[in-house]
Amino acid sequence: MRRSPLLPIFLTVFVDVLGLTLVLPLLPFYAEHFGASELVVGVLAASYAVCQLVSGPILGRISDRAGRKPTLLASQTGTFIGFLVLGSASSLWMLFLGRIIDGLTAGNLTIAQAYISDVTRPEERTRAFGLIGIAFGSGFLLGPAITGELASRFGYGAPAYGAAVLSLTSILLTATLLPAKPVVPAASPEAAAAAAPRPAAIGRGDAFRRYFDRPLPRRRLLEFFAFSLSFSTLIGGLALFLERRFSFGVKETGYLYAFSGLIGGSIQGGLIGRLARRYGEERLALVGFATMVIGYGLLGAAYTLPTLLVLVAIAAFGAAVVRPSVTTLLTKSVGRDEQGAALGVSQSLASISQIVGPIGAGWLIEHRALAAYGLMAASFAALGFVLGLQKIPVGEPVEL
Repeated sequence: MRRSPLLPIFLTVFVDVLGLTLVLPLLPFYAEHFGASELVVGVLAASYAVCQLVSGPILGRISDRAGRKPTLLASQTGTFIGFLVLGSASSLWMLFLGRIIDGLTAGNLTIAQAYISDVTRPEERTRAFGLIGIAFGSGFLLGPAITGELASRFGYGAPAYGAAVLSLTSILLTATLLPAKPVVPAASPEAAAAAAPRPAAIGRGDAFRRYFDRPLPRRRLLEFFAFSLSFSTLIGGLALFLERRFSFGVKETGYLYAFSGLIGGSIQGGLIGRLARRYGEERLALVGFATMVIGYGLLGAAYTLPTLLVLVAIAAFGAAVVRPSVTTLLTKSVGRDEQGAALGVSQSLASISQIVGPIGAGWLIEHRALAAYGLMAASFAALGFVLGLQKIPVGEPVEL
């Protein structure tokens, strides 16, 4: 029986995300253990993103030329080393060093998305990108819960070492299961013509201009940027918010992340494909942005656990449908030969959001502006909703 070409990439991303989610809810508490303020916690998260901002487009272009597999292996090796440094940290600067190493080689998700674009037809892509969502949802379900147990029993370094083991496993999976040359599906004549290489030549540093000069890719990238700003603001301050509003520790925070992952994984594990076929990616993105506005905007009014869980469920649904929908729309707006670079640019925009979001959230929470923190995240989602209402320029290709 022929094995699905998406199986290796799903396993790779799942293990990567599981390792990431072991560390994500831990870092704010780990940094506070070394005396970091709320703002410094935000800067720690931003340090990873600053490095990723530089590496994202470069790794995307390298994967287009040198191949997905070797680039992914190099990226995963950097992640493995970064987790080892985190696990052995004895001071705050070592936490920064671990995140910087990981950020400089952070291309795992970009390359995985480019691989999915390689092996799927445009009409199948939203469902395929839903696999990334399943990996994220499953990782967020298992990883944070495991983190709480490991940190409470063995200390803050234990989850980072666990993430390093998972990262090494991911390297082995990529090396043994991922084909060096993915099988590209046959396309219709119209899609093949649309995906023909564009003659525009670009130099290093011109990737942003290449896509922002074209109306449709620009719109898709801005929608993705709005989503990333909203999501990064929420995640960047969530542990600090929960610690101050509900007196949560790393264990309780991990379980809330797990609840969010259960919602997202349930949606992207089966519903996203049917929803995309019935309503289309554009409508799904609008609905997702609207629910993110509700979930994030009302967060400051949550003072009881049931209210918090309802808002987290609403927000998790929104993020679960926005990410694959907007990513699919972006890949359809460019040629097949440009998809890796375009996704690299989107990753750079995500990195910018991961700089702005956590620092802004940390500053607001440090000044006890907990309601403003939720409203800041909601305002970025509202921007994405407004962008989604714009009409596609006449003559601009809708799908490549």
